[in-house]
Amino acid sequence: MPTNITETIFPCPLSKGYGIPAQQAWLLLKVFLIYRLILAGLFVTFFYSDTGPTLLGTYDSKLFIYSSQSYLILSLLSGICISWRLTPYATQAQLLILTDILILTLIMHASGGINSGIGTLLAVSIASGGLLIGGRCAMFFAALASLSVLAEQVFADYTDSFESNSYANAGMLGASFFTIALLSYVLAKRSEQIFQLADRQQQTITKLEDLNKYIIQHLQSGIIIANKQQVIQMANEAALKLVSLSTLPTKLGDISGYLSQAFQIWLTDPEQNFVLLQLPNQFEIHSRFLPLPTGHEFLYMIILEDIALYNQQVQQSKLASLGRLTASIAHEIRNPLGAISHAGQLLFENPLLSSQDQRLTEIIRTHSVRVNDIIEDILQLSRRADSRREKIHLKPWLDNYLKNFIIEHAVTTDVFTFLCPDESLTALMDAGHLRQIMDNLCRNALKYGSPEAGGIIFRTLELLHAPCIEVIDNGIGISREHQCHLFEPFFTTSSNGTGLGLYISRELAELNQAKLSYYLTDDNRSCFRLLLLSAEQSLIDL
Repeated sequence: MPTNITETIFPCPLSKGYGIPAQQAWLLLKVFLIYRLILAGLFVTFFYSDTGPTLLGTYDSKLFIYSSQSYLILSLLSGICISWRLTPYATQAQLLILTDILILTLIMHASGGINSGIGTLLAVSIASGGLLIGGRCAMFFAALASLSVLAEQVFADYTDSFESNSYANAGMLGASFFTIALLSYVLAKRSEQIFQLADRQQQTITKLEDLNKYIIQHLQSGIIIANKQQVIQMANEAALKLVSLSTLPTKLGDISGYLSQAFQIWLTDPEQNFVLLQLPNQFEIHSRFLPLPTGHEFLYMIILEDIALYNQQVQQSKLASLGRLTASIAHEIRNPLGAISHAGQLLFENPLLSSQDQRLTEIIRTHSVRVNDIIEDILQLSRRADSRREKIHLKPWLDNYLKNFIIEHAVTTDVFTFLCPDESLTALMDAGHLRQIMDNLCRNALKYGSPEAGGIIFRTLELLHAPCIEVIDNGIGISREHQCHLFEPFFTTSSNGTGLGLYISRELAELNQAKLSYYLTDDNRSCFRLLLLSAEQSLIDL
């Protein structure tokens, strides 16, 4: 149901400015009101000062001054209503156009009728009605203005107010009103379409900007935007994490002097577009420089990537080719190995063999088992599936793992000491791969870590904003000479080891963007540290 009488009499398709934004519609209404105030002020000023056109009020001066003053007062009252928005937009616009038609018709009659030319001012009101309201209201205002001009002409003819009558001029003026209303309607319709198109494009641009901002902020690669003076304009969340900063730095030198120097070298020599950073957090970061031209200024983009990402990609391609090769080699070795082992077993069961020959057959069996273990480890490389990472709560997961490991290997519960000060630590890793790594580390700790000398410490901690698992035993430690070869394939200091356990463990770690390392503690105890990817780091993996 209509909310006011004006909307009841003059139903308009739009209530807030013909499809244009409300703020723009009210602005157009204020412009029209200013035109009315100027026009009403000129009428009153010209009449009292006798400096304006002589035809103003020549026929009926009282009607002219009353109409002009009413026009000015109504315009002032409308200004108050529009400024404070005391009335709805459509109601106010319709009242302005209606009072325009009525009062300008009276002023035209008081100034000598249609021949005075004041009737042409109604064209401005009709055009304004088409722009401000549009639709059927615009055509209604044109019809009303035409009838008003015609009615004034009939009244003047009936009362012999003027010496001559101009019905033809009244008809042409009415036709011009309809033409202006139609043109203003078309113009308003086109303006509406332009505004709607601009609004849709603005919404699309806003969505794209938000999407781009979200993607940039959640990339696992760090993005830094800087100008030629090395002043940082923007940096995403990953960049701040990689350089271990909580707030946006001012210049590249605040991150690393070496990065700043490399950037300056790149500006003079574009071929030198990358650098490998070693920051205090012990991570190696690969940095690349790219130009980023924009419409206003020339900026530069620095891409920071953790070496772990490269290692993961290398591991995926390397393991794919290595798996196919090892599978075929292991198959070819296993067949003759089975024959050798079976023949050694038959010889060992021969009662006619001397003790010396039995010792030789025992050597054959022992080394056959060792070679078979090597083949089993190699086959793990070929059978390995891609990493299927999931969120793992370390405290319950490791607690359950240790219980199962103790049962499977028939050791006492006091062999391992589990320390987990932060129970909220979570990691993003393949659970099967993590279990395989922990199996190897714990077996090595039992075998080489002298558990009889004290408990094996099994602990978790947060290091460099990432979860970490450490296995500390009581072994004599690994010499510096051997440490650099510790994770190489087939390297072992044991006479019966395969040398593939730690190699496979590191491969699995890098496949999950984790890092397996070895170091000696302050009291010279061996410690294997597994630095994991934090599950709280909700970044897009590219």
